[in-house]
Amino acid sequence: MSEELVIGLVSVSDRASAGVYKDEGIPSLKEWLKSAIASPAWRDETRLIADEQPVIENTLKELVDQRGCHLVLTTGGTGPARRDVTPEATLAVADKLMPGFGEQMRAISLKFVPTAILSRQVAVVRKGALIINLPGQPKSIRETLQGLPEVPGIFAAVPYCIDLIGGPYIETHEGVVKAFRPKSAIRKR
Repeated sequence: MSEELVIGLVSVSDRASAGVYKDEGIPSLKEWLKSAIASPAWRDETRLIADEQPVIENTLKELVDQRGCHLVLTTGGTGPARRDVTPEATLAVADKLMPGFGEQMRAISLKFVPTAILSRQVAVVRKGALIINLPGQPKSIRETLQGLPEVPGIFAAVPYCIDLIGGPYIETHEGVVKAFRPKSAIRKR
């Protein structure tokens, strides 16, 4: 039996965490992951938190160090505004930087809006977990994870990255996103 994949989903929003409006980040992430992940053994750990660097750092540490998450996806807090500190918090808990993820997310978003260059999304490895900062809007979350016909989404690289850092083998529904692995890393069913 394969190891259960644990995915942390963190929505960073002052107003949503205070109940001013309904959070759309976590429901969007859950919906997309349910459509994309074919592996039978996975579950999520969700957190809705304020845009405060110590809170974000502590949440990321808790999800990886105590809850055993293999993948943590954050949404929100990646713009240039003074309150947007998700990238700083993510970098503060990092063991390794994974700059290609942020580069690809901005490349995808630039197909739609010139303000994508203002995005500061980062991705890092902490211990045996991959942490990725996603955009805040549900449409942008889906586009960056899944990609476009002409631009691959970032999730295509996530399963192999998780393999490389010692996590469980993730299979995807190829109609949503095809996981890329070198031939030598593909397991037979």
